Amino acid sequence: MWRKALVAALLALAVGFFYHGGPDLQEHILQYIGLPNFPSSSLRLNSKDSLEHVISSAWQTLITLPTQQWSKVAVGVNACVDVVVSGVGLLQALAVDPGTGQDHEVLHSKEDLKEAFIHFMGRGAAAERFFTDKETFQRIARAAAEYPGAKVYVGGNAALIGQKLATYPDLMVLLCGPVGPKLHEMLDEQIVVPPDSLQETDEYHLILEYKAGEKWGSTQAPQANRFIFSHDVSNGEMSSLETFVASLEDFQPDLVVLSGLHMMEGQGRELWEERLKEAVSAISDIHKDIPIHLELASMTDRDFMNSIMQEQVMPIVSSVGLNEQELLFLSHAGEGPHADLPAWKGIPDVGRVSDILLWILEEHGRSDPSSEADLTRIHFHTLAYHVLATVDGYWGNQAAAVMAGARVASTQACGGQSVDISKVELRAPLEFHSSHTEPRKKLTLNPAEPVTVWRRGNVTFHLTPVLVCKQPLRTVGLGDAISAEGLVYSELKTQQSF
Repeated sequence: MWRKALVAALLALAVGFFYHGGPDLQEHILQYIGLPNFPSSSLRLNSKDSLEHVISSAWQTLITLPTQQWSKVAVGVNACVDVVVSGVGLLQALAVDPGTGQDHEVLHSKEDLKEAFIHFMGRGAAAERFFTDKETFQRIARAAAEYPGAKVYVGGNAALIGQKLATYPDLMVLLCGPVGPKLHEMLDEQIVVPPDSLQETDEYHLILEYKAGEKWGSTQAPQANRFIFSHDVSNGEMSSLETFVASLEDFQPDLVVLSGLHMMEGQGRELWEERLKEAVSAISDIHKDIPIHLELASMTDRDFMNSIMQEQVMPIVSSVGLNEQELLFLSHAGEGPHADLPAWKGIPDVGRVSDILLWILEEHGRSDPSSEADLTRIHFHTLAYHVLATVDGYWGNQAAAVMAGARVASTQACGGQSVDISKVELRAPLEFHSSHTEPRKKLTLNPAEPVTVWRRGNVTFHLTPVLVCKQPLRTVGLGDAISAEGLVYSELKTQQSF
């Protein structure tokens, strides 16, 4: 007993000195008990400051719009209506019993749907799949629409990015995609839709959400996320792409955002091979002075991803947005760094992420000045942190851009206009390395200046933590909002030409 009392007394004495002593003593105590120590010149925590509060306050101060801002952005080409529903609840309503998970590249039945949902729920990972049976999909869609608590939203990466961009009143947005009457009604009034993009019926996507810790049978979700599936032929064929490119001549955008390539994967190899060639031809018609951002999404076909990455699309775009699943799949498909890693375990290792990002920019981008590729920017986002990797000399204001993307992830997930400290938590590592292999540098996150910067060759990396929403209200569209916000705060250096 006397030993416990002595330990308690020493701890109380240490805490008292921590709050009332000088900064040097605080640093010694931090080192002694093994907690991270931030430079005293840039961070002063008092007893009321949490790391979340310090980071949020820093964002408010440091996030500034660039000097040169976009005036017109054209976005295409996937758009739909999202029906968001509890995944476990809907599957139970469909009289499907829980079982073991198994991934399916394409869904043919309710059984395939159940297995794929369980597979990704158990990993807390986002995924999107094509459902081949139209009649079965329509029955499931009706059940989803009638399920208590089901919500209807604007859907499709292009439409969601367009909606986010339209929150900036000085920014004119063109949206091209299969826009039916319900979707047209829900779009922001500021968004311009070409008449040729309007169609008589809407395309519906079903979003099966699950919460962190939610259980179904023996499966428990480690974090909140969602599983998306659809029988969407218009978006699957990218039927609006030629209309989109043709409309650019009149609209005269200074930035083009392209998404929806992943929808072609469900059409079968013969169809996607031909359509991808046509898509590349159409994209190549966009004026070289206009930067193109490509937003990726979940894919399973390595040959399809390889075609996008190596042979066709990625070399002709200037910027790419993706998450941790898509990043690792890129490496799997192209036999890049850490391709032997089957999946991320927990928070993706920053060093491994850095290695893959550098490889993409070196192998498929313009990190070599003699390269003919246009890719100079990658915006990577995962739950706990974001990274912007850019080739030096092409982009400005990237520290603000990566912080703005992280901030919108926090606010949108929690359903607020500003960060609510009581609803978020810091999960990012406070110390990490610039690479998983040598040579590598040990890096530290400073909450008062929450962007860690490092360089590898002529590529600069900006990392910022995310204040993760503890009980997210909606996970769909977070990646699109992150990429859109990052683009709004990004500045293209005018001396460079794409």
